[in-house]
Amino acid sequence: READHRAWTPVSYTVTRQNATVQGLIEGKAYFFRIAAENLIGMGPFTETTKEIVIRDPITVPDRPEDLEVKAVTKNSVTLTWNPPKYNGGSDITMYVLESRLIGKDKFHKVTKEKMLDRKYTVEGLKEGDTYEYRVSACNIVGQGKPSFCTKPITCKDEIAPPTLDLDFRDKLIVRVGEAFSLTGRYSGKPAPKVTWLKDDIVLKEDDRIKIKTTPTTLCLGILKSVREDTGKYCVTVENSTGSRKGFCQVNVVDRPSPPVGPVIFDEVYKDHMVVSWKPPLDDGGSEITNYIIEKKDTHKDLWMPVTSATVKTTCKVPKLLEGREYQIRIYAENLYGISDPLISDEMKAKDRFRVPDAPEQPIIKDVTKDSAVVVWNKPYDGGKPITNYIVEKKETMATRWVRVTKDPIFPGTKFKVPDLLEGCEYEFRVSAENEIGVGDPSPPSKPIFARDPIAKPSPPVNPEAVDKTKNSVDLSWQPPRHDGNGKIIGYLIEYQKVGDEEWKKANLTADSCPETKYKVTGLTEGSTYKFRVKAVNAAGESDPAYVRDPVEVKDRLEPPELILDANMAREQHVKAGDTLRLSAVIKGVPFPKVTWKKEDREVSPKADIEVTGVGSKLEIRNTVHEDGGIYSLTVENPAGSKTVSVKVVVLDKPGPPRNLNVSDVRSDSCYLTWVEPEDDGGSVITNYVVERKDVASAQWVAISSSSKKRSHMAKYLMEGTQYQFRVAAENQYGRGPYVETLKPIKAIDPLHPPGPPKNLHHVDVDKTEVSLAWNRPDRDGGAEITGYLVEYQEDGADEWTKFQTVPMLDCVVTGL
Repeated sequence: READHRAWTPVSYTVTRQNATVQGLIEGKAYFFRIAAENLIGMGPFTETTKEIVIRDPITVPDRPEDLEVKAVTKNSVTLTWNPPKYNGGSDITMYVLESRLIGKDKFHKVTKEKMLDRKYTVEGLKEGDTYEYRVSACNIVGQGKPSFCTKPITCKDEIAPPTLDLDFRDKLIVRVGEAFSLTGRYSGKPAPKVTWLKDDIVLKEDDRIKIKTTPTTLCLGILKSVREDTGKYCVTVENSTGSRKGFCQVNVVDRPSPPVGPVIFDEVYKDHMVVSWKPPLDDGGSEITNYIIEKKDTHKDLWMPVTSATVKTTCKVPKLLEGREYQIRIYAENLYGISDPLISDEMKAKDRFRVPDAPEQPIIKDVTKDSAVVVWNKPYDGGKPITNYIVEKKETMATRWVRVTKDPIFPGTKFKVPDLLEGCEYEFRVSAENEIGVGDPSPPSKPIFARDPIAKPSPPVNPEAVDKTKNSVDLSWQPPRHDGNGKIIGYLIEYQKVGDEEWKKANLTADSCPETKYKVTGLTEGSTYKFRVKAVNAAGESDPAYVRDPVEVKDRLEPPELILDANMAREQHVKAGDTLRLSAVIKGVPFPKVTWKKEDREVSPKADIEVTGVGSKLEIRNTVHEDGGIYSLTVENPAGSKTVSVKVVVLDKPGPPRNLNVSDVRSDSCYLTWVEPEDDGGSVITNYVVERKDVASAQWVAISSSSKKRSHMAKYLMEGTQYQFRVAAENQYGRGPYVETLKPIKAIDPLHPPGPPKNLHHVDVDKTEVSLAWNRPDRDGGAEITGYLVEYQEDGADEWTKFQTVPMLDCVVTGL
């Protein structure tokens, strides 16, 4: 049967010999054979060949070996390899025979003496520079077969080839922490290159985790259980004498991040929210942080509540807090590979914590010039939020409004040069601090400074001299220095020295006690002689002294009093009522005279203020009234004589009330008013009179004339029968005086006259003691209805008439005669 079939095929049934020829086999195929014996009884068991038999021609010598190649050449050796022949001649190869021929010779010589079955051989002991060619033959049981094709001529010399490198990895590799990774590749080169592995330019060596394996053609670096520190730039170097090649791989061993870096800073704390910040993790796990997860917890509870998980900033607002409760904040960092352990804050109470900055301390002013000054201050408490700006303000000392010196921010320095000052003006400065909450209170104002250039000491005063003296004092006078050193002269220092002494004594301790160019040195000893000197002082210091030319002997001198009148002591002084009367004069005399003020030779009013100084006297009366007018005299007297001056004072005021207001010629619609001018015209001509009337039943006075200069007025347009009151006041340029009123109301009616005599008086009847009389009405009633008739009788011869009775009718009976 064929080796690859299972079915058996019969060859012959009638073979009686112990051999047989099998026909019809196919060359090259493998077959199994079996034989069984048969007798009359039957067929016995088969016997099989033990192994397959390939159908071939009979055994020959092997074919020629194939692929003879030169693998390496040095100056004294050649290494060759080859493959077996395609056909071994039907019998196994027993050995190979390698032969060489020196170029230029005819014969090949056997290289190997021993039996060789390997298909690689290094021919050694050659001579450098010689050239050979090689061939190889295979031998089997039959004999030696044909030789292979010859190699090309090979010259013995060292062979070189620059390194090559073929890597199995890319430029970048990402590995999770704990996993293993390997970097592999192939290389070549002649001579055989040296392989070196580096990480971040440091040579790697094998240890428990790092494994390095190198074969003549392959290289491998393996790292077990990687850690974050394995992240880095890996480099493999393949180097021989002809050069080097490098391969790189950036390995990133990634993991979840480390926790955010604390502490948690509470940037803002309010009663209902907080703003917290933190620092990113020291290790982001090899992958950028995708977000932070922030949670809050009331310290009285165990439950953490989410705030946000969608922020990549390292700051977060934590809202919805309850005032007064304490909270903790915890923060996780997250990247593509996981969430870090948390950072947990300290406890913080929810309450308003920040405010505007405090007011800085009083600023100090330096480096003052005529148009600038440098303001320096200390940083105040910032109210819990960083100060972002300082506001510097200036104002002139007499002004009320503060002005910012610049709109630009002033930060972080705590000094500022203020420009654009006005030379000679006095300024104050103040500073406020600002944070994001707002602007704090301003500092106290600085000490005032004058805008002027720095000053030097002044020159000495000019021409000091003694202008007066008494038994214990000397009056000095001088002119200001020619140069004030660019600084205001604060004052002068006066010193004196008794002739014969060495020590100069100070007459005044401070310069500001003598701001004028004169000074009275007191406390001197009568009869002694003194020297004097004067120094000028400004802010920079004292000048050199200027000396009084001659020593001065201290003793009294007599000068009669002298009065130098001021303008308010002219012959007549007018002052408006309510204003202040001032009378003053300069007084001279040695010794200083006694001063006496009088009015009309009597003491002046107690309300007068009298002031006497060493150079004069002043009398002052505030809120003058008319009675303060009169003749005032000033008397000055000393042992050398006396002097008196007088001045007439007129206090100008409103006039007094008019006098003798009289009403006459009353009619039903008018009346005539007259009066006399006031006793006191107030010191000014009366300009006009004001006349007013009032209905008795009304409370309102009505002006009927306000410009009359006469002392009479016809009041017209009265209503008949109405009772009126009248009043008059005088006016001058200082105002209207008091009114004078009529004493009683005046009724607006025409004047009444007595009626005419009754007509036709006659008796009607006569009795012994009585007479009946009758008469007629008179011709005129005098302007009013007749109310009655008065009847009188007279005894004949008597002088007087006797009234009897007033009767309403035109008749009467006179009785009692």
